[in-house]
Amino acid sequence: MQSRIELPSAHDMDPRQQAIYQSVLATRGNADGPFLAWLHSPGLAGPAQQLGAFCRYDTQLSLVESELLILCVAAHFRCVGEQQIHEPIAIEAGLPEEAVATLRAGDRADLGTSRLALLQTLARQLLDDSRIDDETFEAGRQALGTQALVEVVGIIGYYSLVAMTLNAFEMRLGALDVT
Repeated sequence: MQSRIELPSAHDMDPRQQAIYQSVLATRGNADGPFLAWLHSPGLAGPAQQLGAFCRYDTQLSLVESELLILCVAAHFRCVGEQQIHEPIAIEAGLPEEAVATLRAGDRADLGTSRLALLQTLARQLLDDSRIDDETFEAGRQALGTQALVEVVGIIGYYSLVAMTLNAFEMRLGALDVT
């Protein structure tokens, strides 16, 4: 990752940082994203990476649904790093390339299913208005159930933290190698 702050290298990490770094590698296969910045504060990095693993792999949502929410967050924050990481995952999960491009531009994508359209509406309302209106909330509760609705909000919140981190430190995929 390229960054405006120095990112810790794997061989210079203390044992606590190394344990978190290895956990990130074990769950995700790489440390792309905000993790290397967060490792400057292991007290933040540990819980944040655990929450991220839950939001990415253990919710009731399908991969394409989670990735849609992440791309809504990335577009809202105009976060290039988040887009670089998650657009290929979203496409591989089944989100059409045209929809990904539309989301990147900050527009509403035609997603083909009512469930994906509802998730997009939930994300956009929460990000744009910091609220979900009563009608959309009730539609979300009916279609998703309370647990999944809570997880939708959690994914949006977690990936907002990711986007803020990536934007604050101007982190993007690039030529720097920290291994």
